[in-house]
Amino acid sequence: MTGRVLVLGGTGEARALATALVERGVDVVSSLAGRVSDPVLPPGEVRVGGFGGADGLAAWLGGAAVDAVVDATHPFAATMTASAAAACSRTGTPLLRLQRPGWLAGPGDDWRWADSLEGAAAAVAGFDRVFLTTGRQGLGAFAGLTAHCLVRSVDPPDPPLPARTTVVLARGPFGLDDERALLREHAVEVVVTKDSGGSMTAAKLTAARELGLPVVLVRRPPLPPGVPVVATVAAALAWLAENCSRREGS
Repeated sequence: MTGRVLVLGGTGEARALATALVERGVDVVSSLAGRVSDPVLPPGEVRVGGFGGADGLAAWLGGAAVDAVVDATHPFAATMTASAAAACSRTGTPLLRLQRPGWLAGPGDDWRWADSLEGAAAAVAGFDRVFLTTGRQGLGAFAGLTAHCLVRSVDPPDPPLPARTTVVLARGPFGLDDERALLREHAVEVVVTKDSGGSMTAAKLTAARELGLPVVLVRRPPLPPGVPVVATVAAALAWLAENCSRREGS
């Protein structure tokens, strides 16, 4: 496989894909949003910061001689995903969405789905001790809660926050023993999270099930129509091998 690939990253899948491509001799540019102060950097060229929406990304693609784009951003990075779809459509650049599967409830799980962060806030309004693991973006949706809220994020969250908030700064993966201990230490009554999928932060769901706690999950935003989607790095590599070779031979 040869060519130049732009990986819209910030996830473990994006780093794994960039690593695999570099090992295969592919010229990789990984783009990170820059929302985390000390990100784990993938191999290859890395740029930090947005492109300036769909127009900015289209302009960048026009001068970058990129053979394909892989959108491997977080499942809730809806703005970047929409910009990638629009920019690639405008420039005729092949685009693939690499997105890990969502979580699936098992026996004993008490999961309650919400369509938005605001919906999740309404769902936990009757609880007194809430564990918010939705990331530091969008916590303003919970600012009106009177409950004591435990907030966990990689970097300090920006206000507004609930009036009674305890902040825990930590980066996953999180083990089951630690998650169980955290929920007990803070007497958590309900867990709120996004349906991010993956194993790095799934232990909190197991801990909640073991302790008999309900979990409010925010559904993923819909993906742009017409963009192919794969769930694994191996599938992304296969797609790139086919699509980059097509462009080279055209």
